[in-house]
Amino acid sequence: MDEQYDAIILGTGFKECVLSGLLSVEGMKVLHMDRNNYYGGASASLNLTQLFQQFKGNAQPPAALGQSRDYNVDLIPKFITATGLMVKMLLHTDVVRYLEFKQIEGSFVFRDGKVHKVPATGKEAVSSSLMGMFEKRRCQSFLVFVQDFDREDPKTHNKLDLTKKTPRELMSKDFSLDDGTIDFLGHSLALYLDDDYLDQPGECYNLIDRMQLYAESLARYSKSPYIYPLYGLGELPQAFARLSAIYGGTYMLNKPVDEIVYDENGTVVGVKSEGEVAKCKFVVADPSYFPNKVKKTGQVVRVICILNHPIPDTNNADSCQIIIPQKQVKRRSDIYIGCISFAHNVVPKGKYVAIVSTTVETSDPVKELKPALDLLGPIAEQFVSVVDTFDPVEDGKKDKAFISKSYDATSHFETTCQDVLDLYKRITGKDLVLKPKEPEAEQQQQ
Repeated sequence: MDEQYDAIILGTGFKECVLSGLLSVEGMKVLHMDRNNYYGGASASLNLTQLFQQFKGNAQPPAALGQSRDYNVDLIPKFITATGLMVKMLLHTDVVRYLEFKQIEGSFVFRDGKVHKVPATGKEAVSSSLMGMFEKRRCQSFLVFVQDFDREDPKTHNKLDLTKKTPRELMSKDFSLDDGTIDFLGHSLALYLDDDYLDQPGECYNLIDRMQLYAESLARYSKSPYIYPLYGLGELPQAFARLSAIYGGTYMLNKPVDEIVYDENGTVVGVKSEGEVAKCKFVVADPSYFPNKVKKTGQVVRVICILNHPIPDTNNADSCQIIIPQKQVKRRSDIYIGCISFAHNVVPKGKYVAIVSTTVETSDPVKELKPALDLLGPIAEQFVSVVDTFDPVEDGKKDKAFISKSYDATSHFETTCQDVLDLYKRITGKDLVLKPKEPEAEQQQQ
């Protein structure tokens, strides 16, 4: 333990493991430690016995749920956008070769008390039950505009100057879309967390980029824009840990952190564990390792539900995402449902796991999820968690303690990957350039 490392990484959550892999590939000497005896930290996948231990004390799982080993249930559910940042990271690092993926069967939105398939193309908009006939035409026109839009080609701009225009002006005035259509486009296709984006000048470019990402990802797999790793998200941290190990990274699980060691200038110089100090140039950690260097930003409530059936009104999909936009249930933030099943090797045959999550807004977090839980039908077993979320107070450049953000309530990986890119730049001083791989790597990813 008295060796000198470039980086010591604390916690084996997804973000920390990705950075471990990236920094090891850069040639840095990395030591990775976790107080837990399993990979994944807050973003681990647990078997049934571990789930009951974590959420229900000493209770034993009922025999009707099947074998514990057949379960790999994510504590924090996330789907991977098929052409998004996560896939680019997997291809850039070639970690994709350690994983197998399966597409998510459907993407749905809740509106006016019903679950509807999300239309993502002009053709789908025309056949959607979400809108009336005239609104369908207007929505089709907007989606075709988004699909053809090229920032560098003024001919695709419809003579619109988007540099100062707000998304609300673009959708409401220029394309005459009603509030309900704007609601599902912004939250189900562009995947905004709330409505703040609507009145931000210049945000139209980002809106279009997000919608194009959704459409491109949908085109890759046709049924939905999302994919998911077989055996659960816990496979992702392990895959990046394997990458780090190939490049000389050292891993220690079940390793307590007694103290972060600083020099006289308040800069991190090492980590003390079990009486020994490992020296380093900087530390990367999740918020739990630096309680005095983070600020609470809110809470996320999640309910893991084991079902004996697919979610009603999803065409018997073996997996799906359902987004409940905030306005539909008079909230400030969306509610997310992510469902996967035996088809993804995360539960026994005939079982499904639906994980419902949102940002907490009241003193009764579980009640906030009632609109989503009511959509699931009978629930065989459920596990509730309410966790605080944290952001680092400083960027880490001064004291060399680089801290990740907590995982938000979203059911996709885009915000998580943005935090990884931000951490990488703070640590190295340069942007991470995600280089595309050869076609055969993409075929393997599929």
